[in-house]
Amino acid sequence: MYTFLLTLLILDALILAAAVLLQAGKGGGLAASFGGASSSADSVIGTRQAGNLLTKASWWCGGIFLGLAFILQIMSSRSAAPKSVLDKLAAPAAAPAAPSAPAGGAAAPASPLTQPAGQPAGQPTTPPQP
Repeated sequence: MYTFLLTLLILDALILAAAVLLQAGKGGGLAASFGGASSSADSVIGTRQAGNLLTKASWWCGGIFLGLAFILQIMSSRSAAPKSVLDKLAAPAAAPAAPSAPAGGAAAPASPLTQPAGQPAGQPTTPPQP
């Protein structure tokens, strides 16, 4: 449904652009209402001209464009529930076990990540005694 409405919005935008670009210039524009080229007593806001097919098409396409854009905005914001970034992360297969603290409450000394020089790789390292 969303893609169908989006396709309608794009087609409507193309028709609206064509209808606006094909219209003949009315002359003056906003400048005429402020004492410009064709200022007269009966044209306070501008001259009233009969609406032809392109003018009516512009108004209708503009209204349809705004309506479709509003509907698509509501559909896109309510389509999915909020998701956490953490939900996307894969859970690790096996979590490493945390080292147990000594009974005295003191923290266990950290072991180095690399083996000291001269010690075989299979033997655990012992921290220096204070």
